Amino acid sequence: MIQFIPAKINIGLNIVEKRPDGYHNLETVFYPIGRFNGTPAVPYPFGDVLEITPSKTTDHTFTFTGRTIDCPLEKNLVVTALRLFEKQYNEKYGLEMPKFDITLDKHIPDGAGIGGGSADATYMLRGLNTLCDNPFDLNELSEMALHLGADCPFFLLDEPAYGEGVGEILTPIKVDLKEKWLLLAKPDIYISTAEAFREILPKHPETSLKELIQLPIQEWRHHIVNDFEESLSGRFPEIINLKQMLYNSGAEYASMSGSGSSVYGIYRNREEALHALTAIRFCGTPLPFATLIKL
Repeated sequence: MIQFIPAKINIGLNIVEKRPDGYHNLETVFYPIGRFNGTPAVPYPFGDVLEITPSKTTDHTFTFTGRTIDCPLEKNLVVTALRLFEKQYNEKYGLEMPKFDITLDKHIPDGAGIGGGSADATYMLRGLNTLCDNPFDLNELSEMALHLGADCPFFLLDEPAYGEGVGEILTPIKVDLKEKWLLLAKPDIYISTAEAFREILPKHPETSLKELIQLPIQEWRHHIVNDFEESLSGRFPEIINLKQMLYNSGAEYASMSGSGSSVYGIYRNREEALHALTAIRFCGTPLPFATLIKL
């Protein structure tokens, strides 16, 4: 089985309160990105590729290519997802799960706030569930996904969703961005999630994001915010500068995604997005990662 893995952007991200368990409640809109990349109409490589095949050995094997992550094998989220699924499967059926050969070809940058690692882990759960004759329903998979990361349950869906709680309470929401194009860029900085939350001051917004997202996209810039931008702007001015460059190049809406550090701009069509990418690169802005994505 071969799976082409997308990522996500956050359209708006409000940190509304700190919970007794130390985590934070939030509201955000998750939007999937990269599903069309790699096709003739969108010839820009982006998503990760996960291959899962039955193993002829007595244990699972793992091969990682592309943007490899420097961490111990057992801390890789793909491996963690497999171990979790295997444990649940063995406990449910009282027998050992079949062994698999796993290959992940990674293109989505890490530390970008677009859920690359979370998507890989969740698609591992999805793939294993299919190959093992669907032993778990959606609710059971969601519980496993949440154990791996707050935004993992979103990747069990294939549609935009309004997220509450720590991001695990998901409601499908209508956000029509079809035919629009995204310019996604990541400056040469890394922001850990823990670091981002350390500076945040929770507050309830005057108007729910669920209402604001229904405004015309041209009005989003005046109403929809990512709370992390304010808290991180002092230490990472590159993010705000890049966001302003996207607006200067014609973006209808621009924002940092998640807790950073990637920034995206939404454009009316491919030509405008491509012109913006060319203009930003011409200015000499160091961008180790930048690509176009059809929404």
